[in-house]
Amino acid sequence: MFKHIVRILLGLTFVFSGFVKGIDPWGSAYKFTDYFIAFQMPWLTNLAFALGVLLAAAEFFLGLAMIFNFFIRVTSWFMLAFMVFFTGLTFVLALTNPVTDCGCFGDALVITNWQTFYKNIVLLALAIFVFVQRKNFKSKNGPVISIAFTGMTIVFYFYLVAYSYNHLPIIDFSPYKVGVNIPDAMKIPDGAPKAIYENSFIYRNLKTGKEQKFTETNYPWKDTLNWKFVKMNDAVIIQKGYTPPIHDFRIETPEGEDIKDFFLYDDKYTFMVIASNLQKTNKEAMAKIVTLNREAKSRGYNFILLTASSPDSFETFKNETAAYFDFFNTDEIALKTIVRSNPGLIILKKGTILRKYHFNDIPKPEELDSQLQQQGMSIVK
Repeated sequence: MFKHIVRILLGLTFVFSGFVKGIDPWGSAYKFTDYFIAFQMPWLTNLAFALGVLLAAAEFFLGLAMIFNFFIRVTSWFMLAFMVFFTGLTFVLALTNPVTDCGCFGDALVITNWQTFYKNIVLLALAIFVFVQRKNFKSKNGPVISIAFTGMTIVFYFYLVAYSYNHLPIIDFSPYKVGVNIPDAMKIPDGAPKAIYENSFIYRNLKTGKEQKFTETNYPWKDTLNWKFVKMNDAVIIQKGYTPPIHDFRIETPEGEDIKDFFLYDDKYTFMVIASNLQKTNKEAMAKIVTLNREAKSRGYNFILLTASSPDSFETFKNETAAYFDFFNTDEIALKTIVRSNPGLIILKKGTILRKYHFNDIPKPEELDSQLQQQGMSIVK
């Protein structure tokens, strides 16, 4: 009985990890890109999307193999090899910390690199146990049932991955999900823990000539006969404070002025086109957005585009697409977090996100009201 509990726990963890990454394929690609850039391997960024999908699918399949007792004698080898490799890798990541969020559970569960390593130690122990016991896992119904359940689940899984790629993730784990009020999500609650930093100082001993490091509690600033100040090191964080779900959202004019409050507190509906990179933006989708802009403008709504591209490229893009509305700058990571689409569209009112659209799902002007009415939030006045 115990060996089956271990097998299923291991399987459920892998299925969860593979599922949350699989339904957000672009999120996985962005995380791979972060690692490639951090390790100074930008030439691999073109493989980020494929590797993200491959890793998620491999985790999901191994998880299913454990749950459905699918050829455990063989799949336990792959599970063990997988865990040995990633336990070693996450140990290196924990030591070097090139990217603070490991991304092992996507946006569904954000954990640090050290937490990831400790988690992998536990999973490695479970994988070793299953591997040792691999000859003792026998299916009472034979392999046919295991093959059938595994096959059907894999087919359904890839359908969800394809759907999430062509639309938006079927479950939105991002801090910008529908229903979130952005200003509220940026607030720090009263009594929330604050970050604690430690300053250190370098002083030179006037008698020995040696330099020594001191903290704020013991630095010899009064002892000028024996010590001479050399420099102050950068502050080091020793305790993290509360970080609000949304903490990096800005809407900047070409002059660098942050004007987000103008849109986040406006009583009118605000249509925000999200185009993180104008050069890579789908131009056909922009044609549908331009049509929607005319209708929104006729009703007096705000209609803007947020991008991380340089303001120098705005006019060229407008002339190419006829997107003659206001363009502003926002951090690229924030834009990619808001919506997994380039371009994408979100609709807000008083800072609350009412709808999100992939560029494949940009509504026609006559469809928009009915879609919002389904949530009891008609934009008709």
